[in-house]
Amino acid sequence: MTRLFRMVAVALVCASVWSTALSAQQKPEEPKPSAPARPSPTTGTSAPAEPTPPYSYNPEGRRDPFISLLSRGSDPGSASNRPAGLAGMQIAEVAVKGIIRDRTGFIAMVQGTAPKTFTIRPGDKLMDGTVKAITADSVVFSEDVNDPLSMVKQKEVRKTVRPADGGR
Repeated sequence: MTRLFRMVAVALVCASVWSTALSAQQKPEEPKPSAPARPSPTTGTSAPAEPTPPYSYNPEGRRDPFISLLSRGSDPGSASNRPAGLAGMQIAEVAVKGIIRDRTGFIAMVQGTAPKTFTIRPGDKLMDGTVKAITADSVVFSEDVNDPLSMVKQKEVRKTVRPADGGR
């Protein structure tokens, strides 16, 4: 008896599943409302809800959350994307070899990683900053800070004249 009862129960379940599948195929699907209608306070009837605008991020001085904290952006010091000459040198690579005074003011002689020497004036641009000022014994650079966590975007770097004997 139990075996017959199980067979009948399985047959009924299969028939109900089959009939719901057929009825779902025959009926066209009705569009589902995106939000429940709310009654309008003035008329008392239901009005469709307004769609919400898409989300937009407003940083207001905060760092961009989509910039990786591990890589800190692209590497500006790679040799493949550097321009030639003074514009391709970073401030950390420059050594001040001498300062000359002429009619217009001071001119500095700097040397980078290559043994080539360049003359610079206030306002000249390097890869990561500019020459801010030249005094009788030092050169002041304005270096661009490339750190997304830093609130300071530029810092002042002062480099003094290095004697020819290395300071000994």
